[in-house]
Amino acid sequence: MTPAPGPDARRRIAVEPASGRFEALRAGAVAAGAEIVAVEEASALVWADPKRAGELAGVLERNPAIGWVSLPFAGIENYAHALDTDRIWTAAKGVYARPVAEHALMLALAGLRGMSTFTRATSWSAPEGHNLVDGRITILGAGGITTELIGLLAGFGCEITVVRRRPDPVEGAHRVVAFDDRAEACADADAVVVALALTPETRHCVGAAELEAMADHGWVVNVGRGGHIDHDALLAALDAGSIGGAALDVTDPEPLPEGHRLWTHPRVMITPHIANTPEMGVPLHAAHVERNVAAWIAGGSLEGVVDPVLGY
Repeated sequence: MTPAPGPDARRRIAVEPASGRFEALRAGAVAAGAEIVAVEEASALVWADPKRAGELAGVLERNPAIGWVSLPFAGIENYAHALDTDRIWTAAKGVYARPVAEHALMLALAGLRGMSTFTRATSWSAPEGHNLVDGRITILGAGGITTELIGLLAGFGCEITVVRRRPDPVEGAHRVVAFDDRAEACADADAVVVALALTPETRHCVGAAELEAMADHGWVVNVGRGGHIDHDALLAALDAGSIGGAALDVTDPEPLPEGHRLWTHPRVMITPHIANTPEMGVPLHAAHVERNVAAWIAGGSLEGVVDPVLGY
């Protein structure tokens, strides 16, 4: 583990890669008492640009004195190559939970209410739709998105099942099921919402067994990562009519190629990974950076600490 820097050194924070569009993050760090410096002089690094994740390992190799690295997203699979146990790592866990939970609720309602049919229609169509009210909802994951989504569902009277690595209680959930029992947890679900970290263990965690267990009108909603759903199994279930449909904010690969069958399937709705837009997310991320920089300078506990071994 990199030795803890002294109080003066802790104030020296780098925000990289340098770009004017990340000014809100620099402003947040300064508001917390930081002095923004070049990475070669810094005790901590706020990595700002997710599109340049591949550069981070090299930056850290050249600057071994960096003791804390702040990553911009909750999901950190693109940074797995850079993770080590020599530094403290944090991610934006829960930071974007509210807008993403709102998007998940919108997708679930739209799917159950037949919007995939009605928005494609060019003439008056037959009625279809199912209630979310009093429905059976299964959520894979127990992080900030799930916490927010449970709160949003409170007025719908849903029976909520949460799937997590260990079946520890989750406030607001009617039951909690271990990850290995997720197919059973999806039984007769009106909606299955995927909102967890992508790791080797969770890749394709929604496959044929989970889809087969759902109600035949049920919708699977993915606001996690595209790799969580086995798309071959999903298309088979959609073609067979064994589920109502799929609402996907994330796909695998991403962006989803033009001509992919999911684009035109009548029971699929796709949004282009916009459950959290920059307009929504940048202020939330800047506030997160400000809180963590203040804690770093004071030698306190940081939000969103990552376990490099587990990968989240």
